[in-house]
Amino acid sequence: MAEMPDARAIDSAGDREALRLWLRLYRPVSVIERELRLRFQKSFGVSLSRFDAMAALDRAEDGLLMGELSQRLLVTNGNVTGLIGRLVDDGLATRTTEASDRRSARVALTPAGRKAFADMATAHAEWTDEILGGLPPELTDNLTAELEALMGALRLNRNGDRT
Repeated sequence: MAEMPDARAIDSAGDREALRLWLRLYRPVSVIERELRLRFQKSFGVSLSRFDAMAALDRAEDGLLMGELSQRLLVTNGNVTGLIGRLVDDGLATRTTEASDRRSARVALTPAGRKAFADMATAHAEWTDEILGGLPPELTDNLTAELEALMGALRLNRNGDRT
């Protein structure tokens, strides 16, 4: 397996700016995600992926089609199928076949699922504040603005055209 170049090799290569930027973005996100994963597992016995799926479903009062959910989570339909199967088995979500297209299934949180999600969302907000709350406000504002600009620049379709 090829070894990832270290930061010194990337820094010395003038044509590697995009790779260097990616690594600078990825590392802090990876550190924060790892901490959140540990806390979700320890406190609720759930994965961060499960929390993300429940968050998407909580925002959709009438539920989501499985394909819509996989698009929102940026994962494959297979990944969503497993996540939803476990939520249904645990009584936290329902999965119903669409009358207009029997191949489509709509997923929604149950009242117990909404309650469980609310508890997790409260903890998530507290943990995020613990992790990031110590940053100076001006840094937070600047990072937010720069990341919004980055997201705007990344909204390209596969042909490189703006969507």
